Amino acid sequence: MKHSKIDAAAGEVPPPAELAGGSGQRQFTVFTVDGETFAVGLEEVKEIVRMPQVVRVPLTPPSLEGLTNLRGTVLPVVSTRALFGCEAAEPDDATRVVVLDHGQPVGIVVDRVVSVVSVDAARIEDAAGVETSVRSDLLRGVIKDQGALGLVMVLDSARLIAQEFDALTLGGMAGAGLLAAGGEASAAAAQAPEAAADEEIQLVSFEVAGQEYALPIQSVREIVQLPEAVTRVPKAATSVVGVIALRDRLLPVVSLRRLFGLAAKDSAETDRVAVVSLGEGASALVVGLLLDKVNEVLRVRRSGVDAMPPMLAADRNLAEITAICRLDGGKRLVSILSAEAMFEAPAVAEAIKDVEDNQEAAMTHTASRTATRAEDMEQFVVFRLEDEEFGVEIATVQEIVRVPEDLAKVPRTEDYIRGVMNLRGAVIPLVDQRARFGLPACEDHDRQRIVVFTIAGTQTGFIVDSVAEVMRIARADIKPAPEMTDPARRMIRRVANLPDTRRMILLLDTEKLIDLEPVAAAA
Repeated sequence: MKHSKIDAAAGEVPPPAELAGGSGQRQFTVFTVDGETFAVGLEEVKEIVRMPQVVRVPLTPPSLEGLTNLRGTVLPVVSTRALFGCEAAEPDDATRVVVLDHGQPVGIVVDRVVSVVSVDAARIEDAAGVETSVRSDLLRGVIKDQGALGLVMVLDSARLIAQEFDALTLGGMAGAGLLAAGGEASAAAAQAPEAAADEEIQLVSFEVAGQEYALPIQSVREIVQLPEAVTRVPKAATSVVGVIALRDRLLPVVSLRRLFGLAAKDSAETDRVAVVSLGEGASALVVGLLLDKVNEVLRVRRSGVDAMPPMLAADRNLAEITAICRLDGGKRLVSILSAEAMFEAPAVAEAIKDVEDNQEAAMTHTASRTATRAEDMEQFVVFRLEDEEFGVEIATVQEIVRVPEDLAKVPRTEDYIRGVMNLRGAVIPLVDQRARFGLPACEDHDRQRIVVFTIAGTQTGFIVDSVAEVMRIARADIKPAPEMTDPARRMIRRVANLPDTRRMILLLDTEKLIDLEPVAAAA
């Protein structure tokens, strides 16, 4: 991102009384907004940058354009047009963001930066007696007869922004898929009563060539998108796609289509890599399975899972299928796979072992990764609403299911309560997350999912546009979110800032997602 920097002088911004009618020279950055000319003290300005791409934050004042990444810092970007009540305008080549420093950085969008001027303090008048387009209490003073600039209004930028937000704390900013494996992945299930654990199992379901399969959740570490850079492995089995760099290690990737002897297909946006563990502990072999599409996380009763019929179990070509899950009254059959059985094929096992043995050497031919210990990572389920990505801690997610065709409506409930559904005998209220965040409604589609949480003892489903992935994110990349309006402060506490992939993920506090009273009433 190209930007020009103004070297800010040290010192605090003087109060209005000290600014107007004082002595000596003062420097200001001058800019225009909707035809009017304004200025802020040069000592407040950290730098000036072009208008960046921003991540919209729901339930915040209209003046907040969103958040952006400014060299590793999460920067709130505020529209001055909205603050002044002016008509909105699309950014153009002249639009700039003036980054101010009020203890924490905040950017204000202006139509055009004019210049930096030095003004004798005696020429700065009190704004109270001057007719301006902006309330006088938001000005530090006015500069008259500034040549071609005319009347220049000196903004009290801290007060201007604070009037729109609860407090000018806009910071504390020191700074795709389903559930993961092992003890971490099943943390939510572990909280359930032991009796329920005996009756239910969790599966990650996915599709390969139109057929639905599933893996036990404890064998799935995470699910990620297939990157563009895949390193081929010479003389490997045809089912081995290659290796990819995943954080601190190389990950061999095997195509389930090829492993099952099915026809190849072109890559698609829905392609995912399921990272599975073969074995336990530090010696466990980790492999990526290339899938056509990930569907959901299933919680099924053991009574609905049947062992493979003896006739089929004897077929060595079906050895990787250990059981069949019956759903929707037997209309939907899901084949449950065994990761260990899939990789007994000598050619595949040998190719994977070669990758593991030569990991250090092969790593020099891929993008370098900084080793990050597991304890320095956090794991999130990432979902999408409109164009933005949101994350929730994996331990808070009970399951992810499809949206049923028929939802029972509940009269006299909040607008964001979409209805209720029957989830294995329990009545689950459903929250339309778009409506909850004040986003425009969209037509129902097959990528929509229900993310089920248990919040304060109430099981609740949230309808999202799609579930993208499960991510392990380094704690160093997670920063406190700007503290803005009260609803936003309750729901969005942190931001995952990932400059390497140009992503910014808003991390939600699930305990604060909803008002429990209307949800409990709907249930």
